Amino acid sequence: MYDTARKALSAALKAGADEAEVYLVKSEVTSIDIRKGLIEGSKENINQGMGIRAVVNGAVGFASTNIDTKMEEAARTAVSSARIRGRDPAWRSFPTDGKYPEIKDTFDPRIKDMELDECIELSTNMLEGASSLPDVLVTAGSFSRVASRRLILNSNGIEVEDRGTAISGFVDVITGQEEPTTAYEYDMSRKMDIDFFNLGKAASELASMSRQGISIEPHRTEIILHPFAVADLLTGIFSSAIDADNVQKGRSSLIGRKGEMIASEKLSIIDDGLLEGGLETAMADDEGVPSQTTPIIEKGVFKSYLYDNYTAGKEGISSTGNASRHSYSSPPSVGIRNFIIGYEKSNVIEDTDKGIYINTVIGAHTANYISGDFSVEARNAFTIEKGELARPIKSLMLAGNVFDILRNINGAGRDLRQVGGTVTPSLRIADMSVVG
Repeated sequence: MYDTARKALSAALKAGADEAEVYLVKSEVTSIDIRKGLIEGSKENINQGMGIRAVVNGAVGFASTNIDTKMEEAARTAVSSARIRGRDPAWRSFPTDGKYPEIKDTFDPRIKDMELDECIELSTNMLEGASSLPDVLVTAGSFSRVASRRLILNSNGIEVEDRGTAISGFVDVITGQEEPTTAYEYDMSRKMDIDFFNLGKAASELASMSRQGISIEPHRTEIILHPFAVADLLTGIFSSAIDADNVQKGRSSLIGRKGEMIASEKLSIIDDGLLEGGLETAMADDEGVPSQTTPIIEKGVFKSYLYDNYTAGKEGISSTGNASRHSYSSPPSVGIRNFIIGYEKSNVIEDTDKGIYINTVIGAHTANYISGDFSVEARNAFTIEKGELARPIKSLMLAGNVFDILRNINGAGRDLRQVGGTVTPSLRIADMSVVG
């Protein structure tokens, strides 16, 4: 990989780039699809691709390719792209600091060396768990294992390579009643530590618990959000508000509010690129800036936006190590790393006399990312009575504002989970509006 990347970097500089950057990734992927309770198919792929940025007279060009023999050609294309673009007055330079931290538990050789038969066996375990309760059918599911290498080089001396693994399972189930109920369960880890049978069983149990739902009247009440719901509802909207690109373009309600109390004084949130075993942990972000831990909220006080190298350069400050790429075929932009939500933990359901528990939400993507207003459908919701889950709720809409949620959090469970890039317990929020 190094030889390929260095040749591409050299080709960009020879073609006239003032600066150049090469992002090269290679991944081995095994994926298994499940449909109607059966393993439908499996795939094993080796994917490799390169993204190249080149700067000419302050203009940035980009090109990408997944063909080994065309990587130097892609470098020249990036230079040509820069030549026809206008100079960006906000451009400073590619990163230069290359002192990288030690990270832990992001690579498991057992995942790297897994054979297809073992992947099928784990998928079968998940299916067996989901089928362990009567009258529950698996409608869909998937299994994935990934082993990847990532290499970033630039002409300012950045040279960083890391490798990682991940394994995941997802299952969606439905009960076979006259009024069927559905549920899903999902987990992902950098290590070989997922119990796939219990993953499937958890989905089946949740669907069974959700049978014979009741209707409720519109009212305001305490809500407890499962980590899945927290990640969908809170992280997506709030992370947009602290994205420095949105702040600089006037698309955030947190502009100029650093140092303000914006949340419960018991709430703290950090963005941590160094979290042991974190799904978004790496030595560097996606343009080679060393990973770090960034406080976002400390005891309710707003502390920082998140920056990549470009947005940080606009303000003459250092990047927070939050450059993120969807793939090698896209240039970097600001993204969260491991978004860790901290609050004093308790037996939050037992401590709640009356309220509603929500496992998942549908429609968070329709929220207003500037105001924070949202209206979503809640799935697998239950009434809480005297510290226990009491009755399933047939249909429920939840409406509110994410920034009000931050202020009104008054409890957290002990069920800390990693959901994508979000690490969170269940959260209890006071005075929310629900419609049955």
